[in-house]
This record gives sequence, C-alpha cells and structure tokens, in this order.
Amino acid sequence: MKPVVISAAEAAALIHDGAFVAIQGSGGGVGEPTAVLRAIRRRFDVGSGPRGITVCHSAGLGDLGEIGADLLAVPGLVGRLIAGHLGMSPRMARMALDNQVEAYNFPQGVLTQMYGAVAARKPGVFSKVGLGAFVDPRLGGGRMNAVTTEELVRVMEIDGEEWLFFPRFHIDVALVRGTTADLNGNIASEQEPALLDGAALAQAGRASGGIVIAQVKHLARAGTLDPRRVRIPGIAVDYIVVDPTQRQTSLSDYEPAFSGEVRIPLDSLEPLPLDVRKVIARRAARELFQGAVVNLGYGVPAGVASVATEEGIIDDLTLTVEQGVVGGQPAQGVVFGVSYNPEAILRQDDLFNLYDGGAIDIAFLGLAQADPAGNVNVSQVGDLLAGCGGFINISQNARKVVFCGTLTTKGLRCEVGGGRLRILEEGRIRKFVERVDQITYSGETARAMGQDALFVTERAVFRLERDGLTVIEAAPGVDLEREVLGQMAFRPRVASDLREMDAAIFTE
Repeated sequence: MKPVVISAAEAAALIHDGAFVAIQGSGGGVGEPTAVLRAIRRRFDVGSGPRGITVCHSAGLGDLGEIGADLLAVPGLVGRLIAGHLGMSPRMARMALDNQVEAYNFPQGVLTQMYGAVAARKPGVFSKVGLGAFVDPRLGGGRMNAVTTEELVRVMEIDGEEWLFFPRFHIDVALVRGTTADLNGNIASEQEPALLDGAALAQAGRASGGIVIAQVKHLARAGTLDPRRVRIPGIAVDYIVVDPTQRQTSLSDYEPAFSGEVRIPLDSLEPLPLDVRKVIARRAARELFQGAVVNLGYGVPAGVASVATEEGIIDDLTLTVEQGVVGGQPAQGVVFGVSYNPEAILRQDDLFNLYDGGAIDIAFLGLAQADPAGNVNVSQVGDLLAGCGGFINISQNARKVVFCGTLTTKGLRCEVGGGRLRILEEGRIRKFVERVDQITYSGETARAMGQDALFVTERAVFRLERDGLTVIEAAPGVDLEREVLGQMAFRPRVASDLREMDAAIFTE
C-alpha cells in the first residue's frame, strides 16, 4: 500500500499508551520531526494520551529551549527514556534526575547501530564500546537513576574476549524526517544538513511491524524525485506529515552551505575572540598534522575548527562530526553536528562504523571531570545530566585523544593577552578531582590500549602516562604551585622537562 498523507495531529493519534517511539533528530532541530512532537504534546495536554511511552533517540534532541525531547518532558507522558545525549533537553534530563522517568544513557554509536540490527532482525548489538565505563553493567549499565532497574546490557565472552551485548529493541513507532516526499512515500533529503539515522530507523520500524511516520517540508508527485537524493524508500514509510514551516535548523529556515548547495569562503565566518576558550583551542590545534582525520566534540573542542580556519590549515585536514558529516568546518553552539561546506554527508550509522573501525587519527573532546587515573567524566556531574553522546565510541577508538576544558569552572575569570595568562578570579568548582562522579572514559582501558591522551587547559597541559597524569606544560604568567597544582584535588607528577606553553597562543 502507498503511504497516507495525514496531519501532525492524526499522526500523534496513532501512538498508543506504552508504545516504543524512536525519534530521528539532533541538536538545534536538525533532522527533527518537530511538528509531530508538538502534536504529541498537545494531544497529551488535552487528556487524550499517549501515556507511559518509551522514547528513544540516539543523538541529542532539542535546542535548550522549546523543541526536541523537552516537548515530551511532562510526567505521565514518558515512562522510559533511552537516549544517547540529553544536553540539549534540560527538562527531560531534570525528569531523569528527579526519578520521574526510567532513564538509560547508551553510546550514540551503539544506539544508531541498534537500528540497523533491528532492521536486519539480528539479536542486538555486540560492541566493546562502553567496557570499563558507566555503560558496563558492572559500573551501572547505563542506568541513570534509582527507579531504573531493568538491565538492558550484558557482558558476554566470545572467543576469550569480553563484549557488551545490547539486546534488540521492538519499535512500535518510528518518527523520521526529510525535505521532500513523493506520493509513493520516497523521502529525499536535499536540504537536510545531516542524514542522521533516518534510513536505518525507518527500516527498523518496518522490521518490527511498527508504523513509520515521515515529516517533510514539501510533497511532490510520484516519480518526480531524483532517485540519487532519495534516502528513505517509500516501501519503508506508512504515513507522511507535511509541515511547510519546517526549518533546516532551529537557527534558520535554510543555510545552503550546510547542505552542500553552495560553498562559502570559510574566512568569512566570525573568528573566536581571544579568551580562555580560544587559548585551549589554539593549544589543542598544535596536535594536528597534515592529512589528519579528526573528530571534534561539542563545546570548547569545536573551537579547534575555527582556529584551523584562521591559521589556514583547515584544507590540510578532514574534520568530522558524529552526526555523519565529513569535511568542511563544523558549526558551533546548538547546531553542533552540521558543517559549513561539507565534503560528504553520510548516514550517521555508517560514520560510526568508520569511527569504531579506527578511522579517527585524533579526537578533540570535552572535559567536565578528570581524576588521577586519567578517567574522564562528561556524562553526569552532580545534578547536571548531559549523557555521553558519541564520546565513548570516539574516545575508545581514536588513535589519539585531546581533552579540552578549563582547569576550574563556575566563576572563572581570566585575562589573556601579551603572550600571558592572568587569573583574575578562580573558579569555584575544580574539574580535576580525586574520583570522577561517573566514568565516561577509562584511563585504565586507554593505557592498556597504548592510546596517547592529552588534557589541555588554559593554564597547563597534562599527559596520561603509565602512573597517571603528568604536567608537561604550564602557561606563561601562571604560578604552577598556586594556580595549577593548588587548584587540583590531587597532585599529579610534574615532568622533569616541564615546558612553557608558547606565548603566541596568548597573543592577539
């Protein structure tokens, strides 16, 4: 049967109580079926349900505002959450922290690969991603609060090696998005800045015997789409929702440089101001080399792309982001996950296969906490729940990792200029702690792999060595004892050949 064109309200009415609803999307409204999510919330608000649904999404949904998973963040609507990232959905994260919903946080790559496993009716996903981290059932199994008790991941031994096994899901409703649908249900993505896992998710919904609802901006006659632009075939789509107001991202209706329609001069983009974030990005960028395949994480690490453009080396690199985008300059902020002037826009699951296979030469990732053993936490610090996103896949499989972040946070004020750094006011919270709240990156696993790992802050650089962290560089103008070692909850080793960070990094 050909798919049926319905309204967003009619689509929401198809979701029954307790349904497993898997949603395509990424931060900043990228690839997100926002009109359908709004309709689900409106239906719930008038007392028509659905109640107690399971919501699953591999990447982070939302824009820290009014869209994404936060549209569904109301007690009673969602009973269980399975997410790769929650940093863009603070209200949903708050519900998880308050035990108002069962909550699991699994690696973004595992979840996007899960859709492929479900589509092929395989038993689930076998992966080493997460061993030694909080996803490992011996360290919590990805369960994010006290009301979450069911174990959804197991340790299994195959030919003498440990693997994590994530059993397959059963999907009742798959919500996907494209730009244009024809009346046969074929979905083209000509204006989408990222394909994400829409194709795999639609196939998974079909294989589960569920329904697949595709939101698009335009409707076309059957047979009029360029088959090279069709990303989801009509045989995998049941219903089409047309939203003529659909935006490419939450920031703009359409930026052609995101979808590859035009290539802009990258030096026209605003450079970073000279502050501690740029200092960190500049020092981190010193680890780049010609021909490197790079992954950039959200936040401070994303600034490495701006520095690479400013210093004229971006064409010597291949920068990637885990949403499936290869080449160009990754965007920053809530639309992180798309790039200006991409060379290729892949399916997200395909790029994670490359990542897991060791394609990344160097990854620049965030830093919320680190401890003496080199463990890193970015997923949950106190009452801040962001989730791991693609961090575990990337950090475990990259040849080299560079963690980027300030030494302290909350109130930190610095003066940068003239080749020096001056601490005006110290941050109230230390990031280098005696023991991380949650292990997102295992220093022990990294050492066993022989992985090269650096920790770059605005005032010092550390290397992960056999006996833990060692200070190898300090910023000019900084008192090592008082402003570096004195601001850590443990005392790292200081290299005998301690160097001063290049003064050019601190110069306009």
